[in-house]
Amino acid sequence: MNLKNIFLVTLLLTLNSVVAQDYKFGKVSKEELIEEINSVNQEAHATVLYKKHKVFFEFNQDDGFMLVNSYHERIKIYDKEGFEWATKRFSLYNYNNKSEKLTNLKAYTFTLENDGIKKTKLKKEGIFDEKNNKYWSTKTLTMPNVKEGCVIEFEYAIRSPFMKINDIVLQYDIPIKKLDVDVIIPEYFIYNKSINPRAVFNPELEDYSTKRSERITSKTRSKNLGFSAVKTNIESSDLNFNEKGFKVSMNNIPALKSEPFVQNVNIYRAKIIMEYAAYKGLDNLYKNYSTTWDVVTKTISNSSSFGGELEKNKYFEEDIDALISETDKPENKIVKIYNFVKTKVKHNNFIGLYSNEGVKRAYKEGVGNIAEINLILTAMLRYSGLNANPVILSTRDNGTPLYPNTEGFNYVISAIEDDTGNLILLDAANENSAINILPESAINWQGRIIRKNGSSDWISLNPKKISKEIVMLKYNINNMLEVEGKVSKQITDYLALDYRDKNNGLSEAEHLVKLQGEKDDLEILNLKVKNERDNNKPIVYSYDFKLNNNVDEIDGKLYIAPTLFLNYKENPFKQDIRVYPIDFIYPISRDYLINIDIPEGYIVESLPENVKFQFNVTGGSFSYLIYKTENTLQLKLNYKLNKTFILPSEYNQFKEFFSSIFEKQSEKIILIKT
Repeated sequence: MNLKNIFLVTLLLTLNSVVAQDYKFGKVSKEELIEEINSVNQEAHATVLYKKHKVFFEFNQDDGFMLVNSYHERIKIYDKEGFEWATKRFSLYNYNNKSEKLTNLKAYTFTLENDGIKKTKLKKEGIFDEKNNKYWSTKTLTMPNVKEGCVIEFEYAIRSPFMKINDIVLQYDIPIKKLDVDVIIPEYFIYNKSINPRAVFNPELEDYSTKRSERITSKTRSKNLGFSAVKTNIESSDLNFNEKGFKVSMNNIPALKSEPFVQNVNIYRAKIIMEYAAYKGLDNLYKNYSTTWDVVTKTISNSSSFGGELEKNKYFEEDIDALISETDKPENKIVKIYNFVKTKVKHNNFIGLYSNEGVKRAYKEGVGNIAEINLILTAMLRYSGLNANPVILSTRDNGTPLYPNTEGFNYVISAIEDDTGNLILLDAANENSAINILPESAINWQGRIIRKNGSSDWISLNPKKISKEIVMLKYNINNMLEVEGKVSKQITDYLALDYRDKNNGLSEAEHLVKLQGEKDDLEILNLKVKNERDNNKPIVYSYDFKLNNNVDEIDGKLYIAPTLFLNYKENPFKQDIRVYPIDFIYPISRDYLINIDIPEGYIVESLPENVKFQFNVTGGSFSYLIYKTENTLQLKLNYKLNKTFILPSEYNQFKEFFSSIFEKQSEKIILIKT
């Protein structure tokens, strides 16, 4: 049974009988306020009781058509963890003196007070405006009197002079009891619609059509012959046209739940994707907006805020001339320029495809957005004689564009291409990144390189080099059955980047606390870390430790799992069915060499069996080799994962592979007294 059928069966089995209910705005019932849990999903912290989303086009004869998204939402909050749903944020777009506006806002919080319903209105002090940049602003609503058990209700519209219809979301991170969607579009605007192919379920769309008429008036003035009086003539006519639309009506939509190792669960959300494809005017002239990736790329490249910024170099020439004056080797130029940009211009935490304040200003002030930093880097590399070009991409939280459009990209990096087509990828905005080591958020399948000659191509962003972890663990068991020893660890590439992102700036005491984690029986001492600030070298660190309660003594025998606290705490792959692919992002190799001194007065009674497991032939492997040498036990572990994207159809095989590893690391050595 496929996943879509499983969803439909589950929906039928769990479908509540839909009780006739009044969803008119403001008509919240006591039953809704008394409700303590969602009967279908008892773990839910909140539930959308009702959502209505209508998309239509208003007409004004002076301004033409205006796109309107009208919403009505009623949300039940069960506990404090659901309070986040009482804050709502709207991103509003502004371009060329035209802007989206939030209108017709009504919002209330409903609570039970003395067996009656109290209605608290959202006031101006709960509404906050923030200008993000010259294109975007954010309006935030913070609801008043939010309590466990309350119901909040919103009604609002977003009016837009732009014809782009954003994705119509059909699924939230909390359950939706009832959803109504209605989209109606005049015949002049042609959209391609598609249902997210990655979603677990597909809604049924009810298509319909209707006729519409808009009254148009015009005024003319004329003078009567022989008189000075002016006569005003008002003429009216009807603009008649057809509209096409579709409706969606659904009950009991399950929450979108994440699974371990899903980097962006949002790409699996049920939604309808609308592409503005064409416009057909009253004069029957047809303008096509459905485009190709080449056209999209050229549009971005020709922008003054993108390609125009690459043409500027006067502001940095003297600095780069001095920087590379003593080197001709390309590899040395790359390192010098890359490190220079990382220290010269710091990221302002704004992610965007285009320059906001301009590269010259960013360079002068020492702070800029993603585009400004990496366009500066690309321009400098080109100036030094290297074949460098920008690469545009979509970050993981932005998803993967399904059809050609400029909004599908939101990030820029730089790439150096040699004569054989090999690429060196660079991102100077992340202080912990290294050459060919991008931030995880930027590793999203593929990006599009825009060359200086105007050509463009898709390039893979997936890491090919294996990130390595090499661990040496040496310990002994004292008379008190405490384990004392030393750990030495070396990590490279993406593992080192992850370490730096999480630990840079921590004091030694904070670092020790983080290493110890929740292990109350573990004491860590003498921590030493090398290469924290040198991103081109592996992270190397070591520490001494003392561990209690890890050796069991039963009937004179000692039982100990040799990997101690280095093994997996729990198996994240225990569910029977996997809905989404597993994404490990980059290939990994882990090598453990463990030396154990056998306590005086004990000998080995039994050791775990030596084994080797494989996943999907070349997808992954695990080897476990333990042997005795004089008074020492030596264990060699190797875990390698080459296949980083595992489909649900491969899940059972991977689950068996990983479970075997997890169980193997839990097996114990048995020592017996002589």
